[in-house]
Amino acid sequence: MSEIKVMLVDDHSMIRFGLKSFLEDEKILVVAEAKNGKEALEQLEGIEVDVVVSDIMMPELDGIKLTQEISNIHPSIKVLALTMMNESQNIKQMLGAGAKGYLLKDCTQEELIQAIKTVAKGEVYYSQNVTQTIMQGFTSKPKPKNRTVKDIALTEREIEILHLICKEKSNPEIAEELFITSRTVEAHKRNLLEKTGCKNVAGLVLYAVERDLFDDL
Repeated sequence: MSEIKVMLVDDHSMIRFGLKSFLEDEKILVVAEAKNGKEALEQLEGIEVDVVVSDIMMPELDGIKLTQEISNIHPSIKVLALTMMNESQNIKQMLGAGAKGYLLKDCTQEELIQAIKTVAKGEVYYSQNVTQTIMQGFTSKPKPKNRTVKDIALTEREIEILHLICKEKSNPEIAEELFITSRTVEAHKRNLLEKTGCKNVAGLVLYAVERDLFDDL
C-alpha cells in the first residue's frame, strides 16, 4: 500500500501532537490537523487526504456532522472515529453518518495503525469493546418489526455473506469460505446495501444486529 495521508481532527492540541508523533511511521503521513469539524472541512478543499481520524465532541462542528459532510462532499475520504465515547448511540450515529471505523482513545498504537490501514482500503474497523457495546445496546431493545429478511427478500447467498460480514470477514476471506470470487462478493455487498438502504458495510452490521438476524452475533 502506498503512503496513507491522514488528517487529525481533535480540539485538544496535545492529543493531536501525541498522535502525530507515533503515526508518522509505517507509510502513514499526517498531512493536516484541525481543532474542529469546520476547520477540517475548510482544509479538505485544498489538500489530498485518504483518512480523517476524528473525535466526536468538538466545538463549532462535531465529528458526526463532519462525517456526514465528508460523506456527501468527499466520498472517497474515509473517516475513523477516535474518541472516549463508548455509548451505543454515539457509535450508531457515527457509523450511520458514514464512518468506516470506530476506535476508543485507550487503544494501543498498534491497533490505531491497523485501523487506519484497514479503513484506508475501504474496509470497516471497530474495536472489540465497541462491537460489544453495539450488541448490548441493541439486544436490550425491542426488535423493530419493519424491514425483516422476508420483507426485503434477501437471497440465501446474500444472507450467508451478511453473516460473514458481521463476523468481520474480508472480501477474500468470504470468497474463500463460499468458493466464489472477491468480485462476486463485492457484487453481493452492493445488492445488500441497495436492498437494506444502508450506506456502508458498518450499516449492514448494525442492520443485522438491530433485527437479531443471527443467533451467534
